[in-house]
Amino acid sequence: MKVPESVSTFRREWDALDRNVVACLLSVVPGAGHLYKHHYAAGLGILIGGNVLMVFVAVILGIATIGLSLVIVPVLYWLGVAASAYYAEDWHGKHEWLHPKRAPRAE
Repeated sequence: MKVPESVSTFRREWDALDRNVVACLLSVVPGAGHLYKHHYAAGLGILIGGNVLMVFVAVILGIATIGLSLVIVPVLYWLGVAASAYYAEDWHGKHEWLHPKRAPRAE
């Protein structure tokens, strides 16, 4: 079965994207960029524990800073998570148990 031209064009464009930039943009939801780069433990840890901890810290500090930390703490947290996702090593395709029908990539 022949793949339609629009699908193959989309695939070429998708493969040409810089995965670091995509991971950084996905970090609008903290942890999603790590999951995109196949850092599953870090991504889930950030999604579940990190976000809850960030809200807790922002609220506690908000009492002491008259609400200023309710803006500053989340912004710094999101910037830190996005930078971490950008600079993390890309493990896409390196989990052989996730891609059993493909040969592993050459280093």
